[in-house]
Amino acid sequence: MTFIAIFNTQRRRKGPSFCTFSRKKGKGYEPAELDASGAWHGPGPYAIESGDMQKKSGPPAYSAVFSDTVAKIAETDERVVAITAAMPGGTKLDRFASKFPDRMFDVGIAEQHATTMAAGIATQGLKPVFGVYSTFLQRGYDQLVHDVCRQNLNVIFGIDRSGLVGGDGETHQGVFDINYMRHLPNMKILMPKDENELQHMIYTAYKNDDGPMAVRYPRGNGYGVHMDEELQAVPVGQWPVVKEGSDAVILAFGTMLPLAEEAAEYMEQNGVSVRVVNANSAKPLDEKQLREIGEEGLPILTIEEAALLGGFGSAVLEFLHDEQLASMPVKRMGIPDRYIEHGSVGLIYEELGLTTSEVINELKQLIPSKMKRA
Repeated sequence: MTFIAIFNTQRRRKGPSFCTFSRKKGKGYEPAELDASGAWHGPGPYAIESGDMQKKSGPPAYSAVFSDTVAKIAETDERVVAITAAMPGGTKLDRFASKFPDRMFDVGIAEQHATTMAAGIATQGLKPVFGVYSTFLQRGYDQLVHDVCRQNLNVIFGIDRSGLVGGDGETHQGVFDINYMRHLPNMKILMPKDENELQHMIYTAYKNDDGPMAVRYPRGNGYGVHMDEELQAVPVGQWPVVKEGSDAVILAFGTMLPLAEEAAEYMEQNGVSVRVVNANSAKPLDEKQLREIGEEGLPILTIEEAALLGGFGSAVLEFLHDEQLASMPVKRMGIPDRYIEHGSVGLIYEELGLTTSEVINELKQLIPSKMKRA
């Protein structure tokens, strides 16, 4: 019987009625039907005849670094538990589940419940880690406000797919989470520059006992940087300076640091000294460093792979205004006030102007007098 026939039959019934359907993932393609791992949810290249997938090589995925770090910490602390909302494969928490099946909870497509469950677990002195896509955490906003932040509970949010997601499409662009979390009291928001800093940030969130902490990280693989053997906590709200400079400052949040470094190198070759800061926390800000920059009167360029309205750059502007340090020019680069359609991340960067050349152009506008002398 077809769906249409079933619906027509139900329509003729009097009173409420329910239709229950059983689905089978991968129906019609035997390798996918037989594989319950979730690998066929979004497969890469594969052999049609056998279903063998092309093995990926190169740097680890950010999701894998997140999950493996949580598992590494859990080996020495039984309080650590993991939660997912029907995404054990996507968040790579299936790797955690294989080691600690009794400490992994998949609540199904119910981010609201997952958020409140994490809050409840935290009240008992445990260390819940909720692995969730940025776009899906939006569903748990009310619970984030009332059940986690209002009670200042030690919940760790591993926010996957933060930023542009390419092939996942318009509904999955993870560009709003900074905005809907930054104004919540007690919440801290971190984002690493690479996969090594990610593992240390997860450890930092675990060691934190002062309320909720969100660690954002992008879709895809890292850069292939050296991975430290020993985990260590990073100072929260203290931004590392990766390049010194005296003519202007770039505050780069997370994935935007390489653009900042490339642009600063170009400016250096043209006689302009640009400081580059790994602004790895959107909340708290590095207020001490911002005051110092303000006292120097240096122009500031902020770059983020997130919505500009209410985002990281907005936070910087608000602080400078409140501290009466807003006399120097400040420019912001990020996602404009519109939904971003499907496309590869590289193409979207080009469309939005999140490129090295555009960073250089923005710097030239910030310090035109320096460029005339260069």
